[in-house]
Amino acid sequence: MADPRRGGAARGARRPTTSSGGRPPAPKAKVDPPRAAAYDVLKLVRLEDAYTNLVLPHVLAEQGLSGRDAAFVTELVSGTIRRQGTYDAIIRACLDRPKVEAKVLDALRLGTHQLLSMRVPTHAAISTTVDLVRARVGQGPAGFTNAVLRRVTEHDLDEWIRLLAPADTLGFATIAHSHPRWVVEQLGHALAAGKRREELDALLAADNASPKVTLVARPGLVTVDELTEAGGEATGRTPYAVALPGGDPGAVEAVAQGRAGVQDEGSQAVALAWAAAPVEGRDERWLDACAGPGGKSALVAAVAAGRDARLLASERQEHRAGLVRRATAQVGAGMAGIVVADGTRPAWAPGTFDRVLVDVPCSGLGALRRRPESRWRRTPEDVAGLVPLQRALLEQAVIATRAGGVVGYVTCSPVMAETREVVEHLLATRDDVELLDAPAILGSVPGVHLDDVAGPMPGTVQLWPHRHQTDAMFLALLRRR
Repeated sequence: MADPRRGGAARGARRPTTSSGGRPPAPKAKVDPPRAAAYDVLKLVRLEDAYTNLVLPHVLAEQGLSGRDAAFVTELVSGTIRRQGTYDAIIRACLDRPKVEAKVLDALRLGTHQLLSMRVPTHAAISTTVDLVRARVGQGPAGFTNAVLRRVTEHDLDEWIRLLAPADTLGFATIAHSHPRWVVEQLGHALAAGKRREELDALLAADNASPKVTLVARPGLVTVDELTEAGGEATGRTPYAVALPGGDPGAVEAVAQGRAGVQDEGSQAVALAWAAAPVEGRDERWLDACAGPGGKSALVAAVAAGRDARLLASERQEHRAGLVRRATAQVGAGMAGIVVADGTRPAWAPGTFDRVLVDVPCSGLGALRRRPESRWRRTPEDVAGLVPLQRALLEQAVIATRAGGVVGYVTCSPVMAETREVVEHLLATRDDVELLDAPAILGSVPGVHLDDVAGPMPGTVQLWPHRHQTDAMFLALLRRR
């Protein structure tokens, strides 16, 4: 008789053959399409360092998934990646072997998320995950998957956290909120600098909450009313921000035409504050020195157009410069042009511009709610490697600005090495720069309603997901004396 552990035929028994004499193919497991799509996204994220928000729409389109199926895939993928650290700890506790094949682990994470954080019946979560492994990996790993997931069901999520999380504050936060320990430490330091250390749990929890898609109504091109009539809701945090309840933002006519765009309110706010900072003398020549992918360029160029100013957008990488061209295509009069140039080796003469915006490459730890995979990719060494570039870009931005002009230094990271320490280094090495009061300037922008935005050093702005419902944007405004 057959060996029930392997599902094979008894020794010596004859297997049925096809008409051509070969063995018949193994029966194909039926795979649930939404779960198969989620598995494919995790594979792309793991193997190709893809970003979920960029590859997910393509996978959904390829699989022909929309509506409730697309929403299910989005929650399954995003939630699994956000909670990966927690789920990996739980899965390890349920294993009887030291290692698991990566493609099996992807499926186990998806199954664990369904069991512990989604309203999916236990039987459905386990059986569909087992079918997925059987189809994509093999029969043996399918049985192993079934056993592990059944052990996962022995406790709910809170019980697993109590069982597995270390007693120390950082260790507990690492497991409970699914962040690498070094990231928890860096975020804690940043909060402490603003006397907000007790808000660490709230910040980490906000990183794990799915953010709404926020649109920007580019001034002079579309009104907020037009976007709200298309189903959005004005947030009131900036004069141009409209939140979508769901769906594809590209289906909104103004977005499809380039008159509106997808842009976080924090990004809108810091760009508007930079455009509002007072300059001495003329105010006609603006530069966005790190323009890709073009969201800030499109917004400030639209503002510039209404003030008889022109923005030059510069981007080092050609393909990202192409994104800037697409984002700014409808702005027209507000654009002076787009150049492919390295901001550390400028293509313009010193003192050319009245305003320079430099949104530097950074760790991105301020946007973990939108790009959850970043927390698993970044390392402390990455931050250390970025700091010299950030210092060089800020230095060149100052050099490009004429006396009396304003520089805006922006990062989507609250990490001290990328924010306060970069600005302090500049102020310590140059005597022709003064720090302006960025919180006061931001507060003076009509239609901006963001309270208690003080940053890690006096005069700077730090926004937070848990306090402002924005990405953790940092802003320093500096005047060239």
